[in-house]
Amino acid sequence: MKPADLRLGLVGPVPPPNGGMAMQTRQLAALLAADGVHVKQVATNAPCRPRWVSRVPLLRALFRLVPYLLAVWRLTGRVDVIHLMANSGWSWQLYAAPVLWIAWLRKMPVIVNYRGGEAQAYFQRSFNRVWPSLQKAALVVVPSGYLEAVFAGFGQTVRVIPNIVDRSVFRPQHGARENKRYTLVITRNLEAIYGIETAIRALARVRETSRAVQLRIAGSGPQEVYLRRLVRSLGLEQAVRFEGRLEREAVVALYARADAMLNPSLVDNMPNSIIEALSCAVPVISTDVGGVPYVVAHEETALLVPQQDPDKLADAILRLRNDTVLQQRLRANGLAQVEQYTWASVRNQWLDAYAQVVCQQRAAAL
Repeated sequence: MKPADLRLGLVGPVPPPNGGMAMQTRQLAALLAADGVHVKQVATNAPCRPRWVSRVPLLRALFRLVPYLLAVWRLTGRVDVIHLMANSGWSWQLYAAPVLWIAWLRKMPVIVNYRGGEAQAYFQRSFNRVWPSLQKAALVVVPSGYLEAVFAGFGQTVRVIPNIVDRSVFRPQHGARENKRYTLVITRNLEAIYGIETAIRALARVRETSRAVQLRIAGSGPQEVYLRRLVRSLGLEQAVRFEGRLEREAVVALYARADAMLNPSLVDNMPNSIIEALSCAVPVISTDVGGVPYVVAHEETALLVPQQDPDKLADAILRLRNDTVLQQRLRANGLAQVEQYTWASVRNQWLDAYAQVVCQQRAAAL
């Protein structure tokens, strides 16, 4: 099947906010369209109309869900296959499962592209509710070996197709340094699961040894007030800067002035932030949770530390700061590693998946 012959329905979140799944959805849509695929999108996070409804939780869900389901119903009559971006928890029940049942009624094949580092815990609680809908999928795709292992533990076969990094945007830069301080960056939402508190406490320990270290945090979220208070309580106001939510180009500019990227997450699958930092030749220090060890190898493409351990994270920061050979090795190996996540490497994997399920559907209809 040629790309120009394919009509694809892409269902998933879109920016804003610039979360990992939303950015992958936007990027995939643009790249496929550039290759000639006819892409029609339905957003799972479309704004509520009228706007005042967004302030009333139950009404907000109703006013968002009904138009969404109608849009999905219409979509099934206009495309050859649906690519469904799916996640754990209520997101699965509200936005993924209904798509699978509507498509089943309409005899439309669906590829479930499942994401989310919390899949193991969610499946342990709720797989009996996930399974009936999941069986309606023509194919289940995950972005990492970690999620492949999680699904295998529940008897579900999946295909691994990795996330995409846009090398035209995320590439090594040589920006002008503002000062000579060693600069650490975090590019995650300000949520408890991303462990930013641990990074701030680690910075306090690092500055007991070297005060020429600073941390810049790019993101927004419900923990911002708490994290700002923590910074003040530790006397780090001059060492920590909250950048707010940044667009991709601003993130690249931030990486250009960074000496290392921290990922202190408590839960993770295949963090876009890690592969984007590697693509910008920024050394990574991450917790060894979830799918992270499937993406990077300790001492080779990143330094890995236990979660919620400020002392170990501080030790890794100081080690990397003082070891230029290690810095160079992580940069070179990281750049080599991310080649597998470029569109040139991933493109045919998705086109083959679409062609497979469309051909199977057409054969079954004969």
